[in-house]
Amino acid sequence: MRRALDWLLADRTRADRRWTVAQWPNVAAWVFLALTLVRQVVDEGPWGTAVFVGTRVALVWWAGDELLRGVNPFRRLLGAGVLVSTAVGLLVS
Repeated sequence: MRRALDWLLADRTRADRRWTVAQWPNVAAWVFLALTLVRQVVDEGPWGTAVFVGTRVALVWWAGDELLRGVNPFRRLLGAGVLVSTAVGLLVS
């Protein structure tokens, strides 16, 4: 079990290979969080639509970055899951 968790969670960018589950937000994550807060105030009309689109673009940006450059398989799977979830959410709505 320990070996499987090491494979899944070990940060491959560090020599000590510490486990990484969460990281400090990058620019895409900050943009998503900021626009999500703005969306609480502006939720209708053209500005609401623009903010909604901005949140989705930032989310796809973050997820794509994690999928391609995640520090471990967990982060890459997380990015893939968010991309699929976002795509399904956009197709369903």
